[in-house]
Amino acid sequence: MTRALMIQGTGSDVGKSLIVAGLARAFTRRGLRVRPFKPQNMSNNAAVTADGGEIGRAQALQARAAGVAPSIHMNPVLLKPQSDVGSQVVVQGRMVATVKARDYQAWKPRLLEAVLDSFSRLKAEADLILVEGAGSASEVNLRAGDIANMGFARATDTPVVLLGDIDRGGVIASLVGTKAVIDPDDAAMIVGFLVNRFRGDPTLFSDGMDLIARHTGWASLGLIPHFPQAARLPAEDVLGLVGSAGPAATRIAVPVLPRIANFDDLDPLRAEPAVEVVLVRPGEPIPGDAALVLLPGSKTTIDDLDFFRAEGWDGDLRAHLRRGGRVLGLCGGYQMLGRTLSDPDGIEGAPRTVPGLGLLEVDTVMTPLKRLEAVSGTSLPDGIPFSGYEMHVGDTTGADSSRPLLRLADGRADGAVSADGLVCGTYVHGLFSDDRQRAAWLARLGAGSDGASYEAGIERVLDALALHLERHVDCDRLLALAR
Repeated sequence: MTRALMIQGTGSDVGKSLIVAGLARAFTRRGLRVRPFKPQNMSNNAAVTADGGEIGRAQALQARAAGVAPSIHMNPVLLKPQSDVGSQVVVQGRMVATVKARDYQAWKPRLLEAVLDSFSRLKAEADLILVEGAGSASEVNLRAGDIANMGFARATDTPVVLLGDIDRGGVIASLVGTKAVIDPDDAAMIVGFLVNRFRGDPTLFSDGMDLIARHTGWASLGLIPHFPQAARLPAEDVLGLVGSAGPAATRIAVPVLPRIANFDDLDPLRAEPAVEVVLVRPGEPIPGDAALVLLPGSKTTIDDLDFFRAEGWDGDLRAHLRRGGRVLGLCGGYQMLGRTLSDPDGIEGAPRTVPGLGLLEVDTVMTPLKRLEAVSGTSLPDGIPFSGYEMHVGDTTGADSSRPLLRLADGRADGAVSADGLVCGTYVHGLFSDDRQRAAWLARLGAGSDGASYEAGIERVLDALALHLERHVDCDRLLALAR
């Protein structure tokens, strides 16, 4: 009989995704068939699944921790923000609509059917399902029709463990306050609590743990010390996007766009000792000593291009090229580098055509069909192998496409390179996760790779995280509480 346990949080970014990943690895090492599940997620950092859809990046990492391929059923509802008030809605891996936040409330009851269907499918293949909630369990203003937190827990009779983050302060009030504001029947679903990201002497907070347990009636299940190696794991929320610091000789500058997407493309570069990844925030210029300016993916390419120009980064980019620097565009960043971008059907916003940055002789037309697939091949002209994935809308053609950057295994050419070789773009994500490609790119920039396997490093961190949780969380009791 499949058991399930749900990790909900007192707020966003309290570590729910990380805790589920660590527990997935810990219980998988015990011989259980574990599956991660998040009913509803909101993220522009997504992953391609083996069954041809897309899910939140965190669920793909959790699937990896459980030793299984990611599936669309691990995150049946994915919201991909396109503005402050609207998102694309992806259901079981495929985009079905773009809705405003207020209108989405009417959608949620309809989406519960897909959520329960996916949950049922996972139950058929698992011993234990670890469910991750979304945002805060105390958002009682959004409780009606909820499918992400207590609405799901109640619909499936899944017990809940509430997670608080002491590092941000106020953890006692956030946990006790959750009990105070939620419906008593919802509170009855909570079987215990965890406190995450503690720093210092844990005995100094033993009274705090007792106080929370006394005021809530929930079991104290663990005080989890800060786990610094978590910074090496792919972040799902843009709040987790950080650069790298140190005395590295080679700088890679990345303009941070409002709707930046698939920014885990940067993680392998951040891990290289010889590289400093500089995140260029609004109001800051692109540094003049960067060897490479990397334009990342975007959920709303035309809007982010407007923002890029408004920041004056287009002028910085041309100055960078005059100094002999290189430019690489990934997916949306590739589209920005061309002559024009056209969205006739309003795929990413209002229908319009705008001039691109004009650094590649290509033009892009947004199309309704979204390409979602894992790919492999070789880079040109050096013939170095790569593996990665495509996740984009739009067709890009033009003179510089006759000098493609990549040749895919199915024979297709991908990307474009300028006549002088300094500007290039590609639709393939994950290039730098491939150790062979990362080393080749760093060599072009005059930097050396440390030779470490990026993917093996992720596995080591997941193993260390599992051991960390086994030491500080009552995992046996968690299993006993699951049902």
